Amino acid sequence: MSIAVIINPISGVRRADEARPRVRLATDVAASLRTPVDVVVTEGAGHARELARAAVAAGARLIIAWGGDGTINEVASALAFGPVPLGIVPAGSGNGLARELGVSRRPAQAIASALTAAPRAMDVGEIEGRLFVNIAGVGLDAHIAAQFDAPGRRRGFLGYVGITARALRRYVPLRYRITTGAEHVDVCAMLVTIANSPQFGNGACIAPGARVDDGVLDLVTIEEQSRLATMCALPRLFTGSVDRLRGCRIRQVREVAIESDRPLTFHVDGEPVHGGPTLHARVHAGALRVCV
Repeated sequence: MSIAVIINPISGVRRADEARPRVRLATDVAASLRTPVDVVVTEGAGHARELARAAVAAGARLIIAWGGDGTINEVASALAFGPVPLGIVPAGSGNGLARELGVSRRPAQAIASALTAAPRAMDVGEIEGRLFVNIAGVGLDAHIAAQFDAPGRRRGFLGYVGITARALRRYVPLRYRITTGAEHVDVCAMLVTIANSPQFGNGACIAPGARVDDGVLDLVTIEEQSRLATMCALPRLFTGSVDRLRGCRIRQVREVAIESDRPLTFHVDGEPVHGGPTLHARVHAGALRVCV
């Protein structure tokens, strides 16, 4: 049985010809460990998912995804509920899940770790039929994701910072009705985040107590006290203390419904999706195996 390495050649790139050196590095690391691999390169959105499904059908025993959160999501979505584990080589703007799982930012080390680690189970979230492994949500973060994904936008961390700064000045929070079991809450929130792991990426921690293998999702709602208070509270994302923020509530859920009076844009591991006025999310405990 083979091992597949799926490479997104444009994730986090500083130059246009990144595919060839990434293919060479993956092949060389595998050869040093005497492990044959099949290396393939994506050609556009959705291709990583197709390549992962093809690798599973061909009998792969491990699939390594080299790319950003979107690439990781595509491959993980193809592997969820099955026996083939996922390896990760982070190369995106945020790399939230990879940071939480302790994956090295050095590609050679990340590949070697994936090839030698024992598989373990982690949870997977689902929102409106789409799987996520890190974070999903509506509100400010989904608005930023939609802006970041727009054609012609500057990619990378600095581009993300610029979009966030503009959104903080202009974004108008919506009112939501949130249902978890028998509890109904009406709230005007800056964001409603459904977290499988603690952080968005780049060290920004939105759900300090979230764990990828606890069988629940952390539902985070942040009500805005004032725009100035919101901006002053941003450092708490990087100190792991957002849960102490006034207006922040975090609870663990297995299912949640989020309603509004207008169609909602939500994000799935940073990828924006346009939905209806009601969103349903749930957890699938232990649905994905990872080698990290």
